[in-house]
Amino acid sequence: MEAKIKRSFPFNEDFVTSLVNIIVCLSKKLTSNNVHIVNLSAASSGVKSIKDAVTAAKDKSKFGCKTIVCMDEIHCFNKLQQDIFLPHVETGTFTLIGCTTENPFYSLNPALLSRCRMFVLNKLTECNVTEILHKAIEYINGRMLDVRKKEQINNREQIKFHSNTKIKYHVDNNIIQWLAGACDGDARVALNALELATLARQVDGSKTSRNNDITITLEDIKEGLIKTHMISVKETNQSHHIYSALHKSIRAGKANASLYWLARIMAAKEDPVNIARRLVRISSEDIGLADPDALGVAVHTMHGCQMIGMPECDVLLGQCTVYLAKAPKSRSIYNALKAAEKMILECEGPQPTVPLHMRYNSDRK
Repeated sequence: MEAKIKRSFPFNEDFVTSLVNIIVCLSKKLTSNNVHIVNLSAASSGVKSIKDAVTAAKDKSKFGCKTIVCMDEIHCFNKLQQDIFLPHVETGTFTLIGCTTENPFYSLNPALLSRCRMFVLNKLTECNVTEILHKAIEYINGRMLDVRKKEQINNREQIKFHSNTKIKYHVDNNIIQWLAGACDGDARVALNALELATLARQVDGSKTSRNNDITITLEDIKEGLIKTHMISVKETNQSHHIYSALHKSIRAGKANASLYWLARIMAAKEDPVNIARRLVRISSEDIGLADPDALGVAVHTMHGCQMIGMPECDVLLGQCTVYLAKAPKSRSIYNALKAAEKMILECEGPQPTVPLHMRYNSDRK
């Protein structure tokens, strides 16, 4: 953008980071006044918004003004809707910047993806999140440690900050470091957990000292983290990634890793019946005839989850997970079924008719 290269590109993010807002601000700063920026979200915009942007881009191009269309959550457009971008990206009517938290190879039109350059943005490191948390404390007019000096990062002093209500908060630096690691690279989760912890302490006046000092404990942060992070994991594509990790750990025979990913799913408050359904699928897909009893174990686990629910059924899920991980593996049925489906799809001309000796005969007794 700084080099004024005219090329469209999608960003793939592991976490929601308000990237489009950052891009828009940087675009206005880096580009000259003859660049028009259109900020849209596929979650709330439709094809009409794109057509309006195209019309505006063509009008402004007459006066030598270029247009950049920033499309957030571009995966919310289906592949037919994404086709509207193709002719305008090809002709250079505007430069498209798309942001998505989904896998672009599945959620984006291949024709559109082939005309763009993709950048994968990895999640933030613990140091990044720690610096953001320190800046958040500084933002509310508080005193903080200089995160650029290692000797101050590693010491055990307390960070003090205060709000406009003259209430002083005390947060131990170790708690900040713990929160930076627990949020798994998602700065929003860390900030929301910190905010909820401070608000909860404001409401609970019994824990405020006479001089309006409030100490934020690790328990306060954990409670705020559960309310933000676990819900966000359940409602985003991270849930699919964790299920995939569970499936692949069982397939690889890693019992401990399988239990870890199962615990992650349960911590996100997923429906135990949905977890059991996934285990039923795994029992047939990856174990199959190598251990026919595995299917029965998984089905009984699902029925048990339906009868007793959480939290009592957690052991049932754990037992089934370990059983499947340690069971012998065979994908012969799965592979044979896929081969048969491929044969049907690739058949040229009409499908073969049913042989006479295999047809249904109503007169046969």
